[in-house]
Amino acid sequence: MNKKTIAHLALFFANLFFAINLTAVKHLTNLDLARPYGLNVIRVGVCVILLWGLYLLKPVNIKIDKADKLRLFFCAVTGIAINQLLFLKGLSLTYPIHAALLLLITPILIVFIAAWILKERIGFLKIAGLVLGIAGALVLILTKEVLGNADNIVLGDTLIIINAISYTIYFVLVKPLMLKYNPIVILRWVFTVGLILVLPFGWIEFTEIPWAKYTAIDFTSMGLIVFTGTFLAYLFNLYGIKSLGASIAGFYIYSQPVFAALIAMLFLNEKLTPPKILAAVLIFTGVYLANRQIKIPHFFSEKNKS
Repeated sequence: MNKKTIAHLALFFANLFFAINLTAVKHLTNLDLARPYGLNVIRVGVCVILLWGLYLLKPVNIKIDKADKLRLFFCAVTGIAINQLLFLKGLSLTYPIHAALLLLITPILIVFIAAWILKERIGFLKIAGLVLGIAGALVLILTKEVLGNADNIVLGDTLIIINAISYTIYFVLVKPLMLKYNPIVILRWVFTVGLILVLPFGWIEFTEIPWAKYTAIDFTSMGLIVFTGTFLAYLFNLYGIKSLGASIAGFYIYSQPVFAALIAMLFLNEKLTPPKILAAVLIFTGVYLANRQIKIPHFFSEKNKS
């Protein structure tokens, strides 16, 4: 098997793992086996242990320049603290299908930030894409559904959107660092600093996790969240981007809502309702229009995208 095929498989499984992660989180939170912030402590904490484990296996000593340390800190704030905390909290309140679709607004936001950085004129297609993306998000947020998998759809969807905005900011901040240093080194420090930031929010919930009630399925769900849905997903995505480039890796993200919908319908008995289908069409069309015929800045299109 050649390296290109392996890279494609890495991107495929990275997005599949993330989609599985959505249903696994809902499984634990729905059964009160973990609360979002406590789950986040485990998710980030185990990843920190595994990333430092990689360092022990293959030490890479790279000194971070003093001028870059503040940027690295803000990467941890936006990429781990705000992003991860709001994502898990929002997901616990809404549907996995909603979360997967709403995360697709990230490419639209990136396009507009790219245009702002390049001082480009915002054309009709970009505006239309933004409007359609917002319309799709509103359809999801405002549609009233009476099912058992979501406690507060409006708040949950709103937190997912804020999470997407935070990740977009992280994406912009981390790109120069990924170009300048070894990407895994940057990832390791982002998660390490991020763990320090999330501990005050999630420590009490972490100590309240009822481990004695866990069955084999529950422990499997936790493993899917922490190991495959976070650690392997990050590494596989990083490998795929380095091997194939950002544009191809970006294409795979559109598979996430498809995987998420199939898995949620199979394991959580979610329904693919007409409003969800309409929202999916609006958001996918919005992403397509916003990204059509746009020049991407150098640090958005390099091979070290993560």
